[in-house]
Amino acid sequence: MKAHLEKHVSWGAHVDVTFEHDGSPCVIDATGPMFDAARAAFRTAWDGVDPVDIGVGGSIPFIATFQEMFPGAAILVTGVEDPHAQAHGPNESLHLGEFARACLAEALLLTYVADAAKN
Repeated sequence: MKAHLEKHVSWGAHVDVTFEHDGSPCVIDATGPMFDAARAAFRTAWDGVDPVDIGVGGSIPFIATFQEMFPGAAILVTGVEDPHAQAHGPNESLHLGEFARACLAEALLLTYVADAAKN
């Protein structure tokens, strides 16, 4: 990559490439009571529509670290976006109605987990 960028630099421009450490990829086993509670919370917040596991975010650097540090924990990663959000793009957007539902779902999730811990 560095060689390619240096080879194709525009006249008069300067390219300085610095390599940093990478984030390890990860896969989360999305089964178990925490994930069931999350799906129930999202289902309630979206008026009975089943949530969809889309399997993205595997390159979020700290998730693999969490998995290593807390091997018995359920690592739950949620995102607030719709198919048109264009996450991390220059024209990223967030529908405020979807954001409100996501906030409700997160509050419901905390309630469901707290209720389960009491039993």
